[in-house]
Amino acid sequence: MKALTLWQPWASLIVVGAKPFEFRKWKAHRSVIGQRIVIHASTRPMVAEEIRQIVDNLKWGGANAAATCLHVDAALELLMPLYHLKKPDGLPLSAGVGTAIVGEPRDGIDIAIQDFGFPREAVGELPGLPGFDSERGEHANYGWPMLEIEKWDAPQPMRGAQGLWNWPDAEKFAEDL
Repeated sequence: MKALTLWQPWASLIVVGAKPFEFRKWKAHRSVIGQRIVIHASTRPMVAEEIRQIVDNLKWGGANAAATCLHVDAALELLMPLYHLKKPDGLPLSAGVGTAIVGEPRDGIDIAIQDFGFPREAVGELPGLPGFDSERGEHANYGWPMLEIEKWDAPQPMRGAQGLWNWPDAEKFAEDL
């Protein structure tokens, strides 16, 4: 099974159903579309300012909330306990947190407009649109739908890698524990 490593809180936002798309510069490989992948949280600690920016945009509503491409209530439920922390923690790092099936990639701007109500005339006004998980606009050329999400009861510790990588099979995983 393939795995995809994401910074927190993005990995957890996917598995709680708040982040229905993973935005990437590149289309998902044909071999993973329709396949279940592991959602893996990287070792990078969360950054307080990033958490506050996401929450503030969600609470401001309108175009700011739409630009996040998050389901507001589910995202706030996960993020509010982290909002005032100088060093947010409490979400797993360096671990698989669940799985999802990768859907057919779509244009990132179209997702923000069609699925979240971002105003077409405001495209180009907010850096990081869509998704607000980077200020590099080109990072979000494609939105990969995250479908049939399964959140694991307990995170599975594992080193990650960039891009898509191979999650060890159950037998190999048990040997490494």
